[in-house]
Amino acid sequence: MTTQSRTNDHTTPLRQDISSLGKMLGNILVHHGGDELLNKVETIRTLTKDLRNNPTEKTYDQLKEEIHSLEPPMRAQVIRAFSIYFHLVNIAEQNHRIRRRREYQLREDHGVQPFSLDSAVQNLKENNFSKEVIQDVLNHLSLELIITAHPTEATKRTVLEIQKRIATILKQLDHPQLTKHEKESLLDSLQNEVTVLWQTDELRERKPTVMDEVRNGLYYFDETLFEVLPDIHQELETRLEEAYPDEDWSVPNFLRFGSWIGGDRDGNPNVTPDVTWKTLQKQRELVLKKYEGVIIELMKRFSHSTSQIEVSEKLIRSVKEQESLLPNDKKWRADKEIYRRKFAIILERLRQVGKSETGYQYADELLEDLKQIQESAVTHQPGKGELKKLRKLVRQVELFGFHLATLDIRNHSGEHESAIAELLKKVGIVEDYSSLEESEKLKVLQDVLKDPRPISLLNEDYSESTQEMLKVFQMIREAHIEFGRRSIEVYLISMTESASDLLEVLVLAKEAGIYRLHTDGTVESNINVAPLLETVDDLVAGPEILKTLFEMDVYNKHLAEHDNHQEIMLGYSDGSKDGGTLTANWRLYKAQLEIHDMAREYNVGLKFFHGRGGSLGRGGGPLNRSLLSQPVETLGDSVKITEQGEVLSSRYMLTDIAYRSLEQAASTLLEGAANVSQESEQGHHREEIWEKAMEEISEVSLKKYQSLVFGDKDFLTYFNEATPLQEISELNIGSRPMKRKDSSKFENLRAIPWVFAWTQNRQLIPAWYASGAGLSHYASQSDEHLAQLKQMYESWPFFRTTINNLQMALTKADIQTAKEYKELVNDQEVGERIFNTIVEEYDRTKEVLLQISGDQELLDHQPTIKDSVRLRNPYVDPLNFLQVELIKELRQNEDINDDILTEVLLTISGIAAGLRNTG
Repeated sequence: MTTQSRTNDHTTPLRQDISSLGKMLGNILVHHGGDELLNKVETIRTLTKDLRNNPTEKTYDQLKEEIHSLEPPMRAQVIRAFSIYFHLVNIAEQNHRIRRRREYQLREDHGVQPFSLDSAVQNLKENNFSKEVIQDVLNHLSLELIITAHPTEATKRTVLEIQKRIATILKQLDHPQLTKHEKESLLDSLQNEVTVLWQTDELRERKPTVMDEVRNGLYYFDETLFEVLPDIHQELETRLEEAYPDEDWSVPNFLRFGSWIGGDRDGNPNVTPDVTWKTLQKQRELVLKKYEGVIIELMKRFSHSTSQIEVSEKLIRSVKEQESLLPNDKKWRADKEIYRRKFAIILERLRQVGKSETGYQYADELLEDLKQIQESAVTHQPGKGELKKLRKLVRQVELFGFHLATLDIRNHSGEHESAIAELLKKVGIVEDYSSLEESEKLKVLQDVLKDPRPISLLNEDYSESTQEMLKVFQMIREAHIEFGRRSIEVYLISMTESASDLLEVLVLAKEAGIYRLHTDGTVESNINVAPLLETVDDLVAGPEILKTLFEMDVYNKHLAEHDNHQEIMLGYSDGSKDGGTLTANWRLYKAQLEIHDMAREYNVGLKFFHGRGGSLGRGGGPLNRSLLSQPVETLGDSVKITEQGEVLSSRYMLTDIAYRSLEQAASTLLEGAANVSQESEQGHHREEIWEKAMEEISEVSLKKYQSLVFGDKDFLTYFNEATPLQEISELNIGSRPMKRKDSSKFENLRAIPWVFAWTQNRQLIPAWYASGAGLSHYASQSDEHLAQLKQMYESWPFFRTTINNLQMALTKADIQTAKEYKELVNDQEVGERIFNTIVEEYDRTKEVLLQISGDQELLDHQPTIKDSVRLRNPYVDPLNFLQVELIKELRQNEDINDDILTEVLLTISGIAAGLRNTG
């Protein structure tokens, strides 16, 4: 069998699914718009396909005329036809991933899927890792994934639920033993769901509130994460037991989820202390509901009678003691069914959490009750089968507690400084704190932290912003009492530029009693303080900032309360926006190495928090590849990564996909950390000459990027006019404003709409621009330099991931379609000039990437993704053409035409679905 035929066999079921869904959509188009609508969609699709395969001026003119001749309501229906087609394709591709995973699991040759837990354990055993080494690695392993609301999923929750039902039916249709009747019934249901998808509005009528975003985030915990997260841990334990059958294994809870939704205050005035409190309540409500459902199921299963088995005396005593506190109608009536009596107590105590003293105060109390049952049941259970669900519940309580997900609080450093300045002025310590030199600020702050007395005056009038800031810290203290310390563990400081930014937060924590200095000199600190290094300059300054802190006695006492561990967040968005993606990625890599080495000197452990976006321009890509691209030395450190709103549905809506995404990340981290522990030669392979090369490449790339973005006086005009930035602001996809301030300045524009806008117009410059300048400059100096870049690509995971991501970015970008957007620039000379600059750099980048990778075409090394993008383009192109046409019409009118704006927003949503990301 040839390679080509194997590929066809692999993709045939996917193509069949897409074809089937496409026909169903065609039926709906005929039903709603007659043959005229279907024919119009097919005509436009054929022309765009022809234009790509054989670009001629005649085909181009025909396509433009077809687009121009569209009028309402036909135009909106055409837009929706292409958009909904992408949603169906996305579902089909996800189902095919599930199908492929099952094929691996069913293989009789015992072949294991790459980046699976099975493959990770096999690799460890083949490389002679001992039980002691692996257990030690597991004990120190930590991966936290933090869901965020921005950029909010462009797809509505209702639409997501329809998509999930479609995905479920597609999976059911793969069952090999379906009867003819069952298959016909499923196909009828599938047609109905596709019809409902067409008949549902995909645009929100209003911007979501923060609590809407909270509910959207909780959806994934409810649907998949509550079940999948413990399964990952159990699967790893099972694989280790199989590979090392003579050893006892204990896999700690190394993989956890947290959230920013409801806690991220940076630039979002809608996130108030009250909203954060409500978020914590919603999270607790959900996790208690999930526990309740499992407890009820366990009560059904644990029908054991003491007339048939013996149970532990400890369990019997606890049941008698706790039953005395319950009203009679809450007690289990059958005395001999001891486990059911215990579960009835647990159930009632769960239902009273946060309501009465009868309820559990802490999750550890629930754990103790569950372990009593577990310890007793194991004595009369011949196997693990009956206890499997109970073991899973114990793991779930360990993972989720009563808080579900740890909520991070984030705010801008300037907000803290402003509050501190006012506090210090009111008590006469410093008249103008903000004007002090950094060394003077540090002295003042250390003096305050070394004094047990507060500096805030209870009866003093403060500005509204300072009062709000104090309320945030008071709320954190109250949350620790009500929901437990794990409910809020970290306070993140955006735009950290100096050591004083961290001490200011500790002072505010001290005022609320979260940080306390006792009279005997000991310190109590109940909140981690983490800097966010996001601009290129901040990344360079980061190691020195932390060194300054690590040399302070007052800060070391704070660290000692957190096991001498420091969390550092690395921002991928603003660095890329300010310096270009290649420079930003290299600065991030260097910052990690420098901070890691420096922290070892001070005996401080680290947790690197990677603030990745979903899109390539903001550090996006598969979790496992992101982990592989980090400095290998840091894989032994704790790792934390944001999971942005736009990727949540693609990764965590379906159980099988959620499992696979987390399995890939966990297996990669486990192997990487194990290699670090052994200091394997393969893991640490990184030549000094490669780093020098990257330094030179980065400098050239930075100059090229900044010469356009900051050096060209017309660039901002081009950006504002040649992208749908203005129109994106009308799309109801997030509670947070697009800009940090009401200003048109570039520095105040958030990285999310910056990337979103460039993605829509198919230029995608945040994901690749100026990389080619740096790489080609280095490669062109000599044949040895090009050979060196090829070696770097083969042997250095960071460089290989960088080059592969650049290839992906260029593939998703499309210059042929992008040129349509230059027509939106009022000054055509400016539009032509800047667009030509972008095209020139695109061609340069493409050429050098192919030279380095040895590919004939972009993404030859990832044929599945390459084919997916190629097949999507003829369906994305019409939406781009329509978007340009509509934006022209919209901007020509002084008054906003709501119908045209709606059609523009439909194209934005459709292109986002087609390219599988927003910003």
